[in-house]
Amino acid sequence: MHLNLLESLKTLASPLHLLSLVLMYRNIELPSTSPENFELTFEGKLSQDNRWVIMANLIPWSEFEAEYASLFSEEMGAPAKTFRIAMSALIIQERLGISDRETVEQIRENPYLQYFIGLTNYQI
Repeated sequence: MHLNLLESLKTLASPLHLLSLVLMYRNIELPSTSPENFELTFEGKLSQDNRWVIMANLIPWSEFEAEYASLFSEEMGAPAKTFRIAMSALIIQERLGISDRETVEQIRENPYLQYFIGLTNYQI
């Protein structure tokens, strides 16, 4: 399953070279956090058995980050989001079969999705 996921990610990421013409990229390392350290406003904990937690831990985000960053200019255009944020949003959208706007709303409302995209705490 891990290999299939990596191949799928590479396939999804391949058209991103077109973005390099208009977007700038600043490689900002988001701190990595474990589900038990993800801060929730109600002092709860994320379940290790949640599908989004499991999937987040299967994907080698940092392995793809350098290749993704190389597709963008450091000086031109608006800064792009990190690979993890961009790819995880696409994965969420595809898995749930939802629109761009609904993807944003789902991420805004769901701490598991916020963990999946790489945030370290729940942001309302």
